[in-house]
Amino acid sequence: MAALSPASKRAIANLRAFATPPTSYYKCPLTRRAAVLILLFADRRGDLRVVLTIRSSGLKNYAGQAALPGGKADTLQETPWLTARREAFEEIGLPMRDENFPPGYTVEHLTELPCNLAMTELGVRPCVAYLHAPAASAGNRTPDAARDLLPKLDAKEVAAVFTAPFHNFLREEDEDPEQRKVEGEWYKGSWHSWNEKAWRMHNFSVPVTSTTAFLAKRPESYTDPRPTTPNPVVKPSASASAPSPAAFTPAKAGLQKGSSLEPPLPRTFYRTSGDALAQPRYRVFGMTARILVDAARVAYGEEPQFEHNSHFGDEEMIERLLKIGRLGEKKKEGEVLTKEVMSQAREVKM
Repeated sequence: MAALSPASKRAIANLRAFATPPTSYYKCPLTRRAAVLILLFADRRGDLRVVLTIRSSGLKNYAGQAALPGGKADTLQETPWLTARREAFEEIGLPMRDENFPPGYTVEHLTELPCNLAMTELGVRPCVAYLHAPAASAGNRTPDAARDLLPKLDAKEVAAVFTAPFHNFLREEDEDPEQRKVEGEWYKGSWHSWNEKAWRMHNFSVPVTSTTAFLAKRPESYTDPRPTTPNPVVKPSASASAPSPAAFTPAKAGLQKGSSLEPPLPRTFYRTSGDALAQPRYRVFGMTARILVDAARVAYGEEPQFEHNSHFGDEEMIERLLKIGRLGEKKKEGEVLTKEVMSQAREVKM
């Protein structure tokens, strides 16, 4: 693997130096705590890439959508970093201890970013890490995480693992000329109201190839056969059919009836025509996209080419919701963050 480029070196240094502001994460009850892992590594050119997943179609929330590895905390004593590492191990098989990696690979905890408020009413803490590769040796003359590690992960709870160019989350178009040849646009965005504020919905379409996307080693259910093609990314045929409408539910898409997101996104926004894993580009949108944009802003010290929210995370809104008695230990049946709830939270004196 090539040495880090000068821009990548600065990005890693900026993340190490980021002063994490006070967080409301530890004020949330256990059932409202979650963390995600932003795992960065260097490609052959020394540019940073980030590891993402496609969630299994059988999951309750956000089924079939792109996400960062992560999930809910197990105990009150578990830190966001430990939650993110444990969930990454459970979801994609990323070892929790350096000695369990291929020789020479290690993971460095760089920083943590402000909490984001998920529509499922979780406080989500992004944890940023860097995957160090070993120096070239007789046993491995060209270390490459995309070859040595990612294809060998035991992805138990996701449909696929893929990687994306980290800096590109600050750009409106594909930075790599080769990626521009892939059908589709890199970025689209739209403004909505969420948390009683203007909220930018980012929608990235990440080009994937057989060296950047890896299907899970086991089927999503014990009865579904694995695809027989050795290449995880194939261009869909013109006859590929859309998923059955009966299989689509608001819960699986992460939607909430009565949600305060306005104007609401059409249900077709959450769908992919044909087999999602066979598309030339994987879509990254919503909270995951916002987290990646914010992480790239911190890393590269740049603002995006597109319009975006200037603040990082939703710490203030989480604090306000806690003050009005929301985000309690148990979520009541049918309880959602409506416009009225958000308005009440906005009026709280801090």
